[in-house]
Amino acid sequence: MIELPKFGKGICLARVDRLLTALGIDRARLAARSIVVTGSNGKGSTSVFCEFIARSHGLTTGLFTSPHLFAFSERFRLNGIPVDQDRLANAIERVSAAIKSDREQGFGAFEAQFAVACLLFMEQACDLMIFEAGIGGRYDPVRTVGSKVTAVVSVDLEHTELLGNSLELIALDKTDACASGGTVIYGQNCLPLHDVIESYVANRGVSTRFVGRELLSHDIRYSPRAQTFDLGIGKLRFGVSTRLLGSFQINNAVVAAALVHQWLLNQGRLIEAEFINAVRDGLLAAHWPGRLETISDDPHIVIDVGHTPDGITQTIQSLDQLYPSRDWIAVVGVSRDKDVSKIIRLIARRFDKFVCARAYHKGSDPQVIAESILQENPKAAILFQGDVADAMRKTIEIARRESRAVVVIGGLFLAAEFAVAYRGGDPKALRFF
Repeated sequence: MIELPKFGKGICLARVDRLLTALGIDRARLAARSIVVTGSNGKGSTSVFCEFIARSHGLTTGLFTSPHLFAFSERFRLNGIPVDQDRLANAIERVSAAIKSDREQGFGAFEAQFAVACLLFMEQACDLMIFEAGIGGRYDPVRTVGSKVTAVVSVDLEHTELLGNSLELIALDKTDACASGGTVIYGQNCLPLHDVIESYVANRGVSTRFVGRELLSHDIRYSPRAQTFDLGIGKLRFGVSTRLLGSFQINNAVVAAALVHQWLLNQGRLIEAEFINAVRDGLLAAHWPGRLETISDDPHIVIDVGHTPDGITQTIQSLDQLYPSRDWIAVVGVSRDKDVSKIIRLIARRFDKFVCARAYHKGSDPQVIAESILQENPKAAILFQGDVADAMRKTIEIARRESRAVVVIGGLFLAAEFAVAYRGGDPKALRFF
């Protein structure tokens, strides 16, 4: 871990530029060999899809994502594997030394982590580096990459005090992660903003591609084992499957395939048959914990890290598509810095039996969760209230007795801690930043 405040002082781009220069990062190579992924939801899954497609194409990869679920090293992956502790410690030490020598200081932990990723990936000479944004795009460290292939996977009302109080403003903020003359791939829920976005990017020579317009998915077939659909990119049409479940993953897969397609095109390396095979193999092989992930079959337990209203809505819709006849117990918890009432409103109206859990990291009081559920659904049965480990044990006992399935929903920290407790670990020991 890096012992700095989560966020630095003010806009970070200038100090991140200085830091990359101090580390000797080849900026031209960084820009040419990178893809940047922004968005309100789906950034991590889209980034992982890109990584798997690229590796299936024979490329060496670096992947920077956040937050992690179980171990800090998950944020930095080389060829699909979290970086080893010695190499990570060395990179952190070098970045920390460069920060200490900076006269103006003011760095935040996320900026330092981004620099660590750049250092690791450049020294590994990765063919393709994939960077997931932290917040937004205009002032996020990933803008300093200078990538001409970026994405806005989705937009939702989040971090409005920083990004703006409308979907239009948030989409435009995230769009700014793309360098002039580049291409931005937009997810399905950005399509209603098409005209606003087109007007905004016109004077920077940025081109756009939208899922639902230039990029298509047809004939989608859902099952608890895999999702299959026909993918369209330009004139290319071909069938693909992915084991990452949920209707939202279709959007993420299309965005990822389009990103790699555009990057290969820019590099003069696009051979259509090879690309199609890489997309098929990569999407099928891709795995990413915590996203509608089944962690147990007895009882059936699904965890999901969605923690915004749009993310929760997509999770519930996907459960209905994948398991239309399942009888669920919902383990519910929301981080105290989120809009608890808005998130609970969505969950309370879908389920009838609840276990209210408090994550050890930033979790809301389970009594507050229970009261919010009953306000929305007075007939709801509140089966238990407690911390994650106690809630996990009680939920499994009830689910087995009543032959019900379990969904853990409402927060990223809740999902991660529940999974660790179920596997016999100590959820209190997790460190998320």
